[in-house]
Amino acid sequence: MCGRYSFSATPAQVREQLGDIQTGENLRLSFNIAPTQYAYVIANDDPGRLRYFRWGLVPHWAKDDSNASKLINARMEGIAAKPSFRVPLRQKRCLVLADSFYEWRAEGKQKVPFRIQPADGGLLVMAGLWDIWPQPGAPLATFTIITAPANKEVAPLHSRMPMVLPTAAQQQKWLSTLTVDEVLSMLKPPADGLLDKYQVSAQVNSVRNDGPGLHEKVGGQGRLF
Repeated sequence: MCGRYSFSATPAQVREQLGDIQTGENLRLSFNIAPTQYAYVIANDDPGRLRYFRWGLVPHWAKDDSNASKLINARMEGIAAKPSFRVPLRQKRCLVLADSFYEWRAEGKQKVPFRIQPADGGLLVMAGLWDIWPQPGAPLATFTIITAPANKEVAPLHSRMPMVLPTAAQQQKWLSTLTVDEVLSMLKPPADGLLDKYQVSAQVNSVRNDGPGLHEKVGGQGRLF
């Protein structure tokens, strides 16, 4: 799964990797993004602009937003048949931007956090779905991150991981007009060798903590498995 991630890129870094994207002059940085918080996506209805949606999908037909925290992830297996994801999969896909995500390894009663990032040092672009919930007052834009079976780097920590779109061609295709079969053909576990990981401070365990210190290695440990 993906239950916590970070975004600390500058507008220049976003444009360097993703092209001529409208970002605004300043971006809101967070080193500990948690479910129901807002984060940056590029949605297929306006692929030239960075937007700020809430994490945790609220389907357009939902009576309220009480289940948003349960829909932060969408398993790729059987996704086309699930009511919450069926329409977004066909019509409302997005790129979820990050520089890394966090996962935990159980050690006795403790959970040891690791930061997982692209091996090339670039942005982490995750496949997502979005929807608009017509709440009273103002519509609420929300998103979910698609997950896949873990690759070699993540498997020692967790059986699931975000579905990553590492190339510009994959990212552009994800945002383009596709048939259901074409979308489903893109849903694959990420390749081995895409990512690096290292242990970070247990401060990341609390959503109240934020800041660049959460990215620092602890124990002098790099690639552990």
